[in-house]
Amino acid sequence: MIKIIIADDHKIFRESLIMLFNAMGNYKVIAEASNGNELLKLLEQYNPDVVILDISMPGMDGIEAIEIISKKHPGLNVLVLSMYDDEKYYLKMVECGVKGFILKDAGSDELEKALSAIVGGDHYFSQQLLRKIVVQSSKSEKPRLPALNKLSKREKEVLFYICKGYSNKEISEALQISPRTIEIHKTHLIEKTGAKNTINLILYSLSNKLFSINDL
Repeated sequence: MIKIIIADDHKIFRESLIMLFNAMGNYKVIAEASNGNELLKLLEQYNPDVVILDISMPGMDGIEAIEIISKKHPGLNVLVLSMYDDEKYYLKMVECGVKGFILKDAGSDELEKALSAIVGGDHYFSQQLLRKIVVQSSKSEKPRLPALNKLSKREKEVLFYICKGYSNKEISEALQISPRTIEIHKTHLIEKTGAKNTINLILYSLSNKLFSINDL
């Protein structure tokens, strides 16, 4: 049973998520908060597997809460529920260790896929939001020349599927290699590109035109 804390200032939205998780069967909401301050207090009492967090909340919002969580609870799985106009916060929250972003109007299938990915050690970013992150990044960061000569054919294949948002299991099935081998390739890719994490690796790939986002 995956334990979840929900932080969102709309009670009806929290109640809808709780009903959804109850229907899924393998997820349990152990606590809920309406702002960042309440969430931080709950994290002192509970040990959730995942925190589902809204960005815009009264009092302490999701941005400030994430900055504190990254210091007090490093490694905690955080899934952000986002609106379309939140892109100015994406890169900052990624740097603070957020494991995934999905839109608030995402379906239950995508929510379950996102949760499964981050609990399993992967990241998850909806393709719509990823496009916004790439656009924002291209405006604020000067692309670096890719170290193409350093990447093996297999590493490029793994990188392509990472950019498509595939989980380790899905990449493993697509390339017919073990999930452990996928992890090794990911480690090598991060080392060779100088990326900090998976999302930085995706940004590196797209901003340097290793792949076109229209192909993903």
